[in-house]
Amino acid sequence: MARSRTGRWMVAGLALVLAGCTTGQAANQSRDKDGKELARGLDPSANRDPYPSRYVPQPSGLVALTGATLLTGAGTRVDGGTIIVRDGRIEAVGTGLPVPAGATVIDATGRWITPGIIDMHSHLGVYASPAVQAHSDGNEITDPNTAQVWAEHSVWPQDPGFERALQGGVTVLQILPGSANLFGGRSVTVKNVPARSVQEMKFPGAPYGLKMACGENPKRVYGGKGRAPGSRMANVAGYRKAWVEAAEYRRKWDDYHQSKDKKGDPPKRDLQLDTLADALRGDILVHNHCYRADEMAVMLDVAKEFDYGVSAFHHAVEAYKIPDLLKEGDACIATWAHWWGFKMEAYDGVPANAAIVHRAGACAIIHSDDDTLIQHLTKEAAQAMAEGNYLGLDIKEEEAITWVTANAARSIGVADKVGTLEPGKMADIVVWSGNPFSIYTLADLVLIDGVVQYDRSRPATAPRSDFELGQTGPDVFMQRGAE
Repeated sequence: MARSRTGRWMVAGLALVLAGCTTGQAANQSRDKDGKELARGLDPSANRDPYPSRYVPQPSGLVALTGATLLTGAGTRVDGGTIIVRDGRIEAVGTGLPVPAGATVIDATGRWITPGIIDMHSHLGVYASPAVQAHSDGNEITDPNTAQVWAEHSVWPQDPGFERALQGGVTVLQILPGSANLFGGRSVTVKNVPARSVQEMKFPGAPYGLKMACGENPKRVYGGKGRAPGSRMANVAGYRKAWVEAAEYRRKWDDYHQSKDKKGDPPKRDLQLDTLADALRGDILVHNHCYRADEMAVMLDVAKEFDYGVSAFHHAVEAYKIPDLLKEGDACIATWAHWWGFKMEAYDGVPANAAIVHRAGACAIIHSDDDTLIQHLTKEAAQAMAEGNYLGLDIKEEEAITWVTANAARSIGVADKVGTLEPGKMADIVVWSGNPFSIYTLADLVLIDGVVQYDRSRPATAPRSDFELGQTGPDVFMQRGAE
């Protein structure tokens, strides 16, 4: 059956039938100060993985991609390279590799290959297309702290944006809540495959993220309602108050788990504090919307005060001012090349921001935050690279590709599984028509776990959202629907 006719729903269902199995998401374990493993999660009676991944890779068999220029994502370039894929995993990468007997050969001579592109800041599914109020599910603008909400409970797999992103080479996305709140809720990481539910897209074993927001957004949203926070100092007070409560909640649960007799009732469970306490444990990664350098510096100090790490500052247009602090704090930054000046906190951006941070030895990422830009992330990286080289920073293509692959994977906690072309990694691979940093280049093939999900030469087989297929039934169908 052609996917253009069946849509995402039926293709996903067929994949599940063929696979005949499910995959659960690994639960996190925590340890006490002496390294002793604590009981699973905070509440031993609670299911710590109530919405597990049901993603099932399609069988890939044995595949050989030959003759391409490889940008591995691990900082190297291989000319005339070959990649061997077996059962959805990369088996070997190099030059002069023999093609195994029985392999399906993809001749990529004259073309370029990269790891699958990773967008670590997306709102696809939670702000789905078409952009109508009925699809506006990314911000819970009811309280400055909504750490209890989970983005996955808003993700609509029928968003046509997923197919558009796939055609731009995007194989993995972190989908986040919006930035109206100090604590916006949990993110979810997904594979960009046709699915009936978010669980069928959910990246197995990927940690959750916690969305936080600095600056103008929360103070505008809540200050405009005549309540705190109405200033940046109230923003910081709000973070600190929440972390104090989360630390106390964590302590109570740790004391309960470590007590020998466990007499009496356990602490009362709180969904908001569950998320914050797990962020303090390091089981949930902190992702902080933050534009200005001074605010990033403050947030690094808040993180030190409460002993948690910032996985990445998002947007971060002034990161070029503090690369030393970012490196010291082991925090990535995700940004654009030419998005700046659209509000005051975005005013002091420079196009070479990512390149400057990268050359200083800190972790730079190019992200989208947009359903159109997500289709062109390598081009956005090309602009940042060119601006850096104009300044004499000598950024090479094999380095710049890490901004949309390996570094993005690191920031969302899946670098051990994707982001580079290395043996053992998931075979998320893009075959480009030419240099991926050229404006004239398109994705020819996009493979996820070794299976071709998009083939530019066969448009009829491209995934199509059921939403886009429209109403094709007879008029009587519509008449019955109105009864």
